[in-house]
Amino acid sequence: MTTALYGRLMLDLVGTELTEAERQLLTDPQVGGVILFARNIESREQVIALVAEIRSCSSNLILAVDQEGGRVQRFKQGFTQLPAMQQLGDRYRQDPQQGLSLATDTGWLMASEVIACGLDISFAPVLDVDRDTSSIIGDRAFSDQSDVVIAVAKAFIQGMQQAGMTATGKHFPGHGAIVADSHLEAPVDNRPMAQIQQRDLQPFKQLSHILGGIMPAHITFPQVDPYSVGFSKFWLQQILRQEIGFEGIIFSDDLSMKGADVAGCYTEKAEMALNAGCDMILVCNCPEGAREVLDYLQQIEMKGCEKIATIRARQAIDWEQLTNKPRYRQTTEQLQLLTDTGY
Repeated sequence: MTTALYGRLMLDLVGTELTEAERQLLTDPQVGGVILFARNIESREQVIALVAEIRSCSSNLILAVDQEGGRVQRFKQGFTQLPAMQQLGDRYRQDPQQGLSLATDTGWLMASEVIACGLDISFAPVLDVDRDTSSIIGDRAFSDQSDVVIAVAKAFIQGMQQAGMTATGKHFPGHGAIVADSHLEAPVDNRPMAQIQQRDLQPFKQLSHILGGIMPAHITFPQVDPYSVGFSKFWLQQILRQEIGFEGIIFSDDLSMKGADVAGCYTEKAEMALNAGCDMILVCNCPEGAREVLDYLQQIEMKGCEKIATIRARQAIDWEQLTNKPRYRQTTEQLQLLTDTGY
């Protein structure tokens, strides 16, 4: 049986319905995914209809969202308010058994709600080691202690898997040690490799075997390699593939972020990311950039990737089935209490 080939470009949409131009884009075999943002949702019913419309354009598309919890939760209206992952890490430190149980249930609930809308993945969890150093990570991280990140993230991932979703760890090899926001500038981390290995890399090393995807950071570590991680063969091939042994999908972080501009124009960024080892590249919030990358992929006749199919949701559930599950009701009650009181 022939395995489907998925295009290498993931792009975003303008609004709550497809435009005619977007319908045409999604039929292009070089487009392999769509990521939804808060601007694309008005209600659960509307996003389900939008997903069905996207799927009608092509059967070979990965549908994604950033539904981490806390500050980064794109789907809000009609969805459970998810806590920041730091709250789960704090609960684990107070009561390890209860913390791990809650993390598993939270991962399951997050993934279940996303899958119930017809999507495949949420780009989660954050595996950065941080508490209050990074301006962009902070409470998105489980903890500033790598052993806590590993324990709680593992439980969260197991919950995602129970729902039928593959986990994507980010931001390799770790974004938690510098203040700079890679959405706004090109961060530089001057630490030596030994420090990165000892602290930041540990969650990726320990959890790589249960991750289906990994997203590298737009950070340069000049003491280690001159290239920003997402454009670096050293980081993606030598460290991630060979040393750590990761066999899943490598997603670029958004190539429209300022941290990616070190690689040049969109065509140059796409070429460098793919040559470094990214399986799928993201271009968001810049339609002209996405068009430029698509033209480049068409020009070089970029071959699709079979492996990307492994990131599709492994089971389906509708909202009525989900909300009738005792586990759903119990978990939403626990999370409401955690959000309201912090306990």
